[in-house]
Amino acid sequence: MSLWFDVARFSAGLNVVLLLALMWVWGRNYLQFRSKHTLGLVMFGGFLLGENALALYIYLVDPMLSAWFASEAVPSVAWRAMMALHLLQTVGLVFLVWITWD
Repeated sequence: MSLWFDVARFSAGLNVVLLLALMWVWGRNYLQFRSKHTLGLVMFGGFLLGENALALYIYLVDPMLSAWFASEAVPSVAWRAMMALHLLQTVGLVFLVWITWD
């Protein structure tokens, strides 16, 4: 079970880093071009960043929830689903970073 927990935490942390990089580029583009499209990308990145930052807070900082998630109380099927969602986000964000910096 701790493998799922570690993969989910690592993936959520990587998502935060990738989103900060994307938002830096998108924010800079918005300040330069002032288009609705770049504003939409910044808003999308901000909401997704909030979701991943909250997941990291729950996984690492919150005293009650982090202990609960680290225990065997969470069914492995739930961990697999959460890990899969974080990994799918990571794959999507890596692709977005690649096409953004290309």
